[in-house]
Amino acid sequence: MDTMSDAHFAILSAISSHGPHTLGELAQRERVTAPSMNYAVNALEQAGYVVRATDAGDRRRVRVALTARGAEVVTETVRRRDAWMDDALAELSDSDREVLRRATVILNEIADR
Repeated sequence: MDTMSDAHFAILSAISSHGPHTLGELAQRERVTAPSMNYAVNALEQAGYVVRATDAGDRRRVRVALTARGAEVVTETVRRRDAWMDDALAELSDSDREVLRRATVILNEIADR
């Protein structure tokens, strides 16, 4: 997988932030169907970014976890995005940065619903 879609990165990011997930949990988190999530996880697994493992607490369940390669992709992508954002924000006026700070609070509230 030379390039990665935003949807695939969102899956890696969710696992990185919240730990291993079942396919159903990932599908619910990303608001897609379970078959769509299975397709995406298959692609990520084939690329070496995630692995499926039996849940230690319930051996009937399978959880999707990051591999070292998947964790590296998340870390590097976040680092690059943060650097880009820092540069972009540095060019704004103080009042524009305040508007963005207030908007961020509102957007976070919406996202947490």
